[in-house]
Amino acid sequence: MAELFARDTIKSLRKLRQLKPDLFKGFMDFDQMVFKDGALPAKTKELMAVTAAHVTQCMWCIEDHTKRAKKQGASDEEIAEAAFVAMALRAGGAFAHSCIAMAVTEEHKTPVEPQKG
Repeated sequence: MAELFARDTIKSLRKLRQLKPDLFKGFMDFDQMVFKDGALPAKTKELMAVTAAHVTQCMWCIEDHTKRAKKQGASDEEIAEAAFVAMALRAGGAFAHSCIAMAVTEEHKTPVEPQKG
């Protein structure tokens, strides 16, 4: 089995392109259109992609969109901030979901033993 994070694993996308060339081309065309200047400049979109790639933890997307952001003029500081936005969102997700754990603790309350002191 291919090692997921091996550098050459991404070459397996060739098979995907060979099997479904029309869908592959459609995706690639869509991707190019999305990242063109529009209501948001391409640089901003690439920085957003750097953040999203960190949240989804796709190493190839992190690498590709960081390179693309640099080509669009993003500074190292902007890329670092994009990564920190991802960190905040990942931590925020855990923070927000902690309400589930706290609700379950309320549903399954056990008597609290007095602390000895």
